Amino acid sequence: MSALLTATCAVPAAGAVLTAALPAGTTGPRRRITKLVALGVSAVTLALAATAAARFDPDGARYQLTESYSWIRSFGITFSLGVDGIGAVLALLTAVLVPIVMLASWHDADPPAEPAPAPDGSFENRRRTQGYFALILAVEAMVIVSFYATDVFLFYVFFEAMLIPMYFLIGGFGDKAGGPESARQRSYAAVKFLLYNLLGGLVMLAAVIGLYVIAQDQGFGTFDLRTLTSAIADGKLVLSGTAEKALFLGFFFAFAVKAPLWPLHTWLPNAMGESTAGTAVLITAVVDKVGTFAMLRFCLGLFPDASKTFAPAILVLSVIGIIYGALLAIGQKDIKRLVAYASISHFGFIIMGIFALTSQGQSGATLYMVNHGISTAAWMLVAGFLISRRGSRLIADYGGVQKVAPVLAGTFLIGGLATLSLPGLAPFVSEFLVLVGTFTRYPAIGIVATFGIVLAALYALLLYQRTMTGPVKEGVRGMHDLKARELAVVAPLVALTILLGVYPKPLTDIVNPSVDATLSQVHETDPAPAHPVAATSGGEHK
Repeated sequence: MSALLTATCAVPAAGAVLTAALPAGTTGPRRRITKLVALGVSAVTLALAATAAARFDPDGARYQLTESYSWIRSFGITFSLGVDGIGAVLALLTAVLVPIVMLASWHDADPPAEPAPAPDGSFENRRRTQGYFALILAVEAMVIVSFYATDVFLFYVFFEAMLIPMYFLIGGFGDKAGGPESARQRSYAAVKFLLYNLLGGLVMLAAVIGLYVIAQDQGFGTFDLRTLTSAIADGKLVLSGTAEKALFLGFFFAFAVKAPLWPLHTWLPNAMGESTAGTAVLITAVVDKVGTFAMLRFCLGLFPDASKTFAPAILVLSVIGIIYGALLAIGQKDIKRLVAYASISHFGFIIMGIFALTSQGQSGATLYMVNHGISTAAWMLVAGFLISRRGSRLIADYGGVQKVAPVLAGTFLIGGLATLSLPGLAPFVSEFLVLVGTFTRYPAIGIVATFGIVLAALYALLLYQRTMTGPVKEGVRGMHDLKARELAVVAPLVALTILLGVYPKPLTDIVNPSVDATLSQVHETDPAPAHPVAATSGGEHK
């Protein structure tokens, strides 16, 4: 039994402890050591996650590199890990983004007063850097466990545990451009994030317990996902219609809060708006993907009939989220909140693709999770570089940036064009597949969702026009262009956005077998073409 997946999870967890335990201090060299240690740990994690993805065989078993260790034997709870194609690419996405976030956030946790610490030696001044980078590594470890977990209870534990480091990242390390009310607003955003997600988690806990009780009554006293899904598929574990629907809603509610799906989305703009740019990327590109991933793995796998029953209603909520998020993004005055509402719109596309229950829709949704993570990371991090130079999040405070910082403006444009799914950039492929997959089964939903593309062009291009073009505003005049560290942050994201836009095959080859397995669990096949080509006599078209 290989321990590769355990190592991939354990390295960032151990790195978080090590980083937090490093000697405190406010001097530059000590902070630099802390950052380099954390960055080194994230690089090792990336190497391990890449190895796991490379060793995954799309033609092999659905779950590979499996590991299982007894945990709470009396309840059938194990520390069980296994990777399928979807989990492999999302864990790799997480491992790619974390070192990029660390580089982008290199100075975000530097103490506000240097070199003297606070008289009381408080955490705010003396251990700020260690705390920030340790929390990032803790989030990475918990997210990767969630993508690899094949035990329902194990998944639940880490699904909830990741809220703790995220709460401190949002509330304790906020945006320096937040103004005099920043501390209060950060606290509000962090508490709102925590309460919404805890509520979802409590509902899910009740559903997890209910699933175990029903399974135990029928001789399956376990939380092992593979055992449960196999028993359900074979008809050995029978969930009554009412019980299955109730359990589905319990799981789905928690995932819809984290995703987030309209109308459970309201925590996201506050959390992203008050966070540092790096933390905002962790929220929308990493943590929120656990919610959409779990819809595929748990909702469809454990509750196939209920998934089909509720699919039309979920699609309606998804398309409302697409249009609603895009419209509110157009009206935003704050750059970060604009990106947050744009993400709500994009998550609508992802969830729509999942519950269209077609191979194109689910393949597109999985690619969308990856491509949205990359493109939104690029857009948000460049926005963070812009905000750190001007000291303001307000769109109205910018203008003419492309004349004084052309490279910054150019990378910001690429991020915006990717967000509106320009052909040739990565999100276009996934959005196209989602729309095609939805239209084949639910044409009305697909048509309405298409308007989200038009609205995306409006908010992305209007933001670029208002901030980057026109006369140079006074506060922008002395702005400098991207530095070497910032270029190192943006370059791989831009490269991946272009590469996956013109050649997505490496990803589709990995995820498609898992998508096919998911569809088989819900006993769905792709709809036949409405107007098949009619054969003509003699085999020739007249």
